[in-house]
Amino acid sequence: MDVQLQELIDKIKKDGVATAESKAATIIADAEKKAATIIADAETKAAGLVKTAKAETERLEKASIDAISQAGRNLLISFRDGITTELSALIKAETAKAYNADMLKTVIPETIKKWVEKNDAESVSVLLSEKDLATLESGLQSALKAEIAKGLEVKSDASLSAGFRIGVKDGSAYYDFSSEAVAELFSAYLNPRTAQILKSAVSEGNK
Repeated sequence: MDVQLQELIDKIKKDGVATAESKAATIIADAEKKAATIIADAETKAAGLVKTAKAETERLEKASIDAISQAGRNLLISFRDGITTELSALIKAETAKAYNADMLKTVIPETIKKWVEKNDAESVSVLLSEKDLATLESGLQSALKAEIAKGLEVKSDASLSAGFRIGVKDGSAYYDFSSEAVAELFSAYLNPRTAQILKSAVSEGNK
């Protein structure tokens, strides 16, 4: 009886240990499986975060480069416009200064004489600023005496600050030698040249 009882006890212990070991193995396997799943999910999420972070970094870098480039372009445009404005103002001032009385009293008669070779003097008028007309009128009347006798008119125009205009009396055609018109011609030539010089300077600076 004692032997049978001992065998029964041994069997129970053996079965209990086997069951416990089996359950432990199952628990460990499940834990390892869940751990593997968690690790895989974490790796996937980490990869996604890295990819997103890299894309965001590249986007910010591009945006920064674009912003810096645009700021550079804006600065160059502003500088160019400032130079152009100053240059235009200088041209206008110097052109107006060049149209002094000594120059006008020589240039106007010579220009008129060439003009009336192809146009009847009676249909031609010369326009000057009020100030220049007051200064030059007597000298022009003397230099253009023959042309004035044929109908040439010499008069003032309030829209002129310096220089002169020559044209037919009905206004259908004229040559504009005003300081403003001449300054615009110079500016039209120099402004593109200024822009090209700045462009070349920038290209040289980027090498």
